[in-house]
Amino acid sequence: MECLCAHPPPRLQHLGLGHNKLLGPLESLYVTADHWPNLVSLDLSFNDLTDLQGMIASLSTLQHLRLLVLQGNPLGLVPYYRGFTIDSLSRLCVLDDITVSPSEKYQFRGLSHHGDLLACEAQLVVTIGNVKGVPDTSILDPDPGPQGPFISYSYYVTYGFVEDEEGEGSKYGGVLAETVEPAPRGEPLGQDVREELSEGHGESVESGPSTPSGQREDSLASGASAPPPWVTDSAEELEALAKLRPRVDPRLGPSAGTVLFSTTRKPWTDVIPCNYEMQHSLRDLVPLKAFLLAGTTVTIVEEKILSWPLVPPPVDIVSPAKKGKGEKDKKGKKDKDKEKDGNDKAGKGDKGTAKEQKASKKKELPKELRQDPPILRVLGSGLLALEPLLAGESLVSSVCNFGVIRTPEIDRLMFLRDLKKNKRAKNVLEAGKSKTKVPASLEKKKSAFAIYESDYQPQPLTVEVQIQLNQCRSAEEALRDFSL
Repeated sequence: MECLCAHPPPRLQHLGLGHNKLLGPLESLYVTADHWPNLVSLDLSFNDLTDLQGMIASLSTLQHLRLLVLQGNPLGLVPYYRGFTIDSLSRLCVLDDITVSPSEKYQFRGLSHHGDLLACEAQLVVTIGNVKGVPDTSILDPDPGPQGPFISYSYYVTYGFVEDEEGEGSKYGGVLAETVEPAPRGEPLGQDVREELSEGHGESVESGPSTPSGQREDSLASGASAPPPWVTDSAEELEALAKLRPRVDPRLGPSAGTVLFSTTRKPWTDVIPCNYEMQHSLRDLVPLKAFLLAGTTVTIVEEKILSWPLVPPPVDIVSPAKKGKGEKDKKGKKDKDKEKDGNDKAGKGDKGTAKEQKASKKKELPKELRQDPPILRVLGSGLLALEPLLAGESLVSSVCNFGVIRTPEIDRLMFLRDLKKNKRAKNVLEAGKSKTKVPASLEKKKSAFAIYESDYQPQPLTVEVQIQLNQCRSAEEALRDFSL
């Protein structure tokens, strides 16, 4: 810019300096009326200009300026950028290829007088919705025996976001999105987790104690747990253990210059609702611009955890010796007494028996369980383009499609399982416990299996993602939300 302004054409009306990597606050010194007194149109788009107030102060000296393009610069990411520019340059007709309307001038009137009170930071809100097309792999697992393993599955979504040393680190205290870590190997599980594992027998449940909101995902990506007490600091032993440690999928970790964020773990359902929302506030705008140009990687992860009883269940040993006739008579008498007592208890009502059965089931469960380190598997991963946020758009909304990963075998087993559940519901209705008619959906299930394979269309793996760049709609909103 300094060389360009050495001998500027005095009658120049349009100056195009877009995509020139202009940066630093000194650049605003060269776009004044001293160098370009007759300038009507100026294009400074997609540079690295960050000083909004200094730039606007220089541009206000250009009395003939009517068209201005500043989009693509880091300074255009602050929420009050458009309103502050419109109120400061009252003669401006078009900003970033959008006509300045009288209503905009009215809504942002007076904002230019409070520029020193506004925080120079950008705010983006990431929302992750439903995940569809995830296969229920637990249907392939065998039923757990008394010695385990009890297998649980959970699913979550990760994405990378630029790390801001000035803003985000101090605001969040170095912690990020809410996650749920698995318990280290050998750590007893809570009673509620043991009940879910026993009742589900392989169904997906959320296992492990919760960590505080904002836990980093780095430790989860490696799948590592607390080091065992027998591990020493010997270089040879550490090298041997490193060879035994399984390789980590690079998609489970953050890319260079970003931090990994994660939704909470969710059990399997046909539609997994993430219900995730995170606001990112960043003051370092130049790395944010580079991040938006590169985009972010969205990944769907399956977490599998095997739990084992700490104390193996006792094994009943039956003596091979035959019992005598007297012992059989005694046993028969005892059985009759038990039946008599059972009939007396049955007279008290079904509620008592149900409670006793539930209590007996709980007694049979192992009192303490330990968890193996989690087994992580990437179900799908892809790049989400964020460049439209630099080009003036305030929202990027996408349904990330990772293709079909469900197999016909798993879908067929899931279909049969659902069909069996519907048949049980029909049997309950026909037993006289309900006088209502059988729903038509249950009748359709019978004929559905006959045409299942011909009409089979597996659902692709998808996740709903939205990233919104906050923008102020009025001067009042800017002063209320972004005052220092």
